[in-house]
Amino acid sequence: MTYSTEFHDRILAEERELVFDAFTRADAWQLGCRMRAAAVERELPIVIGIVLGGQRVFHCALDGAVPDNDSWLERKTRATLHFQRSSMGVGEQFRVNGRVYETDSRLPADRYAANGGVFPIRLHGTGVVGAVGVSGLPQVQDHEFVVAQLRAFRDA
Repeated sequence: MTYSTEFHDRILAEERELVFDAFTRADAWQLGCRMRAAAVERELPIVIGIVLGGQRVFHCALDGAVPDNDSWLERKTRATLHFQRSSMGVGEQFRVNGRVYETDSRLPADRYAANGGVFPIRLHGTGVVGAVGVSGLPQVQDHEFVVAQLRAFRDA
């Protein structure tokens, strides 16, 4: 994948679009189950996680996922919550500005990762209250899966 300003602009538009009026633990469970069903149907070897209010409220690992996927999910989630934007958007912001996230962010790379796959749960009038993400596919596919699932959940 060639990274570009257009790709970053698309991510910014997704981040503006996918904002909710409310998001509860019950919503997290429904979204997580929806994501799991979609991933099982496509036989995706991923882990899925949702955090809300600093607490993990949904997590599952599907066939083919490995423990390293959990580590990546945690690191991407930390970056999303720290920067309050998608992990893919964080990485793209550094790239389009000619910077290297791993060194220029000054965050420990073993705890924070700006690779695609985690998206903030943002509420109108409140801001970021959590994050939803996956790990196990190439980063752009991780990102696109989460965005598609959030849109489907919002539109259900």
